[in-house]
Amino acid sequence: MNKNALLAIAAIFLCNILFTQNSNTYSDLILEAENLYEKGEYLESGQKYAEAFQNYDTGDLAFVNRYYAARSWALANESDSAFVQLFIFEEELFSPHILRTAAISNILAFNEHILTDTNLNSLNSDPRWEEFIDTIEENKVHLEETMDMQLVMLLETVYNNDQVFRDQISEIEQEYGYKSAEMESILVRMRAQDSLNLIIIEKILNERGWLGPDIIGSTGSSALFAVIQHSPPEVLEKYLPMMQEAAKKGDARTDQLALAEDRNNMYHKRKQVYGSQFSTDSVTGESFVWYLVDPDNVDKRRAEVGLNPMREYVSDSGGTWDLEAHKKRLAEFEEKVKQKNSYKP
Repeated sequence: MNKNALLAIAAIFLCNILFTQNSNTYSDLILEAENLYEKGEYLESGQKYAEAFQNYDTGDLAFVNRYYAARSWALANESDSAFVQLFIFEEELFSPHILRTAAISNILAFNEHILTDTNLNSLNSDPRWEEFIDTIEENKVHLEETMDMQLVMLLETVYNNDQVFRDQISEIEQEYGYKSAEMESILVRMRAQDSLNLIIIEKILNERGWLGPDIIGSTGSSALFAVIQHSPPEVLEKYLPMMQEAAKKGDARTDQLALAEDRNNMYHKRKQVYGSQFSTDSVTGESFVWYLVDPDNVDKRRAEVGLNPMREYVSDSGGTWDLEAHKKRLAEFEEKVKQKNSYKP
């Protein structure tokens, strides 16, 4: 595995990690360690990693860097320090938290990389290397015994297939426009893939229920959500109660459930709770946040399920959150609903 691929895997592990108060200093030390490694100053690099680990309580933030530290120590022929970091890394790589948050294929890929990493060659003749390999094999066996690996890999593929076309939409819209032939082509392919994905997911849900990340991994769990979220309204409504029960048991993420509930409410012209769904004004073509229940307290509700504040969320979508403007639009919507309900032919 080349360096770029390894860095990509590492980035996936780190993307959702929360930084502690000292993280900036920690990050500075890690950057120094990486720069020393690039200069070939391996002993100094290992020492800088050790300084970061010893002085800052970073939790999961340190975990991937344990491997990089081991690499520096190995190249400096400091095998004791290298093995300390390798065993810590391997333990954390298969910790319950990581297994519930990282793609299982990435975990296995990282292990495969370690076994073939020439930077660790100086450790291969040490008896502890065999012990380390045994630890890797034990972890893999335990993984296969506790998870449905066939389903894990299938669902990771389903998730990738769900995202592949959606990842291209923004770029195509910017280059060709939303009503372009290029956009229509990608949307047709996306809908076809969604239909295939739904066949797989419905079979799993009907036969085994909403499985949690302990059985199908984090990406597998996200695949269940993504496919149902992107399904027709009647399908979402059908499986939403199943997802709600799974969330109560910790088998579905509360932030994903919030998005599903919001979308189901919007489909039925009801006000949403968490502000996750956008609609388009039929007259102006303007995109706006679908009508909210109690918009003044939406950020409190979002925080309770692990969603970021509305200002950040709308900004990430290319818009600006204006609470007062939303309340005005909401009042107009409620007035229309009131008039419609009071009309008697």
